[in-house]
Amino acid sequence: MSSVFTLLFAPSFLLLIHYFDFQQIVLIYIFISLVAFIYALIKKKKLEDFIILSIYFVLLSISYFYGSIETVKFIPVFTSMAFFTLFADAALRNKALIYKLTQKFYKKELTREEKIFLKKGDAYWAISILLYAIIQIISVFTVSDALWALYSSIGWYIYFVFILGIQIIYGKMYAIKVYS
Repeated sequence: MSSVFTLLFAPSFLLLIHYFDFQQIVLIYIFISLVAFIYALIKKKKLEDFIILSIYFVLLSISYFYGSIETVKFIPVFTSMAFFTLFADAALRNKALIYKLTQKFYKKELTREEKIFLKKGDAYWAISILLYAIIQIISVFTVSDALWALYSSIGWYIYFVFILGIQIIYGKMYAIKVYS
């Protein structure tokens, strides 16, 4: 649910701001984030859903009281930083988060070398997400609202596929050979 909210947030906010008052839109999004939060509680969703929805609620509330679109633009940055924290923690504590996620979505049996490579992949993703967040911060202050909305919604998915592609190519061409 939070991924759909994240994908649609920036472009829909930008569209609505042309037709309605800023504070009315923010109030609607605060209400939506509260409803989504309650839904997540009822459905017993994952911790990251609660973190993302909390980020939306807090920053939207600040935006409402200060009338600041820049605060709204920082919502995707804080969401990215939450994911950075998740992967940085996994890398520091050797939780093998990427390996566990791969096991969920990739049903083929992994070789010993692939398992080693994936278990060491959390730091790569932490750095990649940090880089994405830095680009987001720069976009808040330097690009048009339309480009910010595009980058903050669809841009993440394009970046994700690109970074995943780099990891797969690197793993197949070099890293797995090192571990064998």
